[in-house]
Amino acid sequence: MELLEISPEVNEIVRIYIERLVMPNDPAGDALHLALVSFHRVDVLLTWNCLHLANPNKMQHIRLVNYELGLPMPVLTTPLNYVGGGESDG
Repeated sequence: MELLEISPEVNEIVRIYIERLVMPNDPAGDALHLALVSFHRVDVLLTWNCLHLANPNKMQHIRLVNYELGLPMPVLTTPLNYVGGGESDG
């Protein structure tokens, strides 16, 4: 398993996510996880966090901010949706 580097660029993305209200002001949590997978171009983030990350109501906002930053939109989904048994909007 590869560890993803928390670079200055990742920290800047975290700041923008918080500033643009994409994620809550908890840099050690959701904003950092999303910044890491977006910056490092990870295809899928499996999470049980349906409040901020795997939340279908947030996908368009995340997609817009990532587009403006030139970042891809990772699939944000729960393990249950990934293996079947649910739907995902990632």
